Amino acid sequence: MTPVAERGAPSAPKVRPFRQRPYLPTVQEMQAFTLGRTTTTRDEIWLVEHPPVFTLGHASRPEHLHAPGDIPVVRTERGGQVTYHGPGQVVAYLLIDLRRRALTVRDFVSSIEDATIAVLGASGVEATRRAGAPGVYLAGRDGAAGAKIASLGIRISRGCSYHGVALNVAMDLEPFSRIDPCGYPGLAVTDLRSCVGDVDMADLAARFGRQLAASLESKR
Repeated sequence: MTPVAERGAPSAPKVRPFRQRPYLPTVQEMQAFTLGRTTTTRDEIWLVEHPPVFTLGHASRPEHLHAPGDIPVVRTERGGQVTYHGPGQVVAYLLIDLRRRALTVRDFVSSIEDATIAVLGASGVEATRRAGAPGVYLAGRDGAAGAKIASLGIRISRGCSYHGVALNVAMDLEPFSRIDPCGYPGLAVTDLRSCVGDVDMADLAARFGRQLAASLESKR
């Protein structure tokens, strides 16, 4: 995926259609995109589903990975701890020029969480943040955070972001029991299907991409 230049103020991010992609080549494409972009390169959001893989953020500690078994383990340069990607999960990679949009990292993370909470709400699921733990969680009693349903990990290079957010839609959740998700022992993890029943993955991914783009535009 080669960056495409444009003139003038930044337009809405281009949302690439949801598709299945292996993890490592996708990361390499994000790195190349970010390295090759200019001040006029259009921002993009890539929507993908990966085969099973455990990924380790740059600060991950080995004790949080217990029993990977036959699932590959890949260390990446994103923030955050260990997580799992696999079938039934929509991963949105956000290749965004934060400087051009005058976004702080905190504002950027907030926009991603806002979009995730909004798309879950439209699916009938109340979700929330958890203080000190980026990501999105089911809203428990009195608004407290319950099981985690979306993980967030980003990398900023020269003011531009890559990596992004993984929303659990209709997964086999067993692999999460082999790790301390996001570095939290015993953290409960769930997916959208467990809350509302069968979900159309392609439709959910498309709505998620539009919501992420809209959330970024609302910060301008």
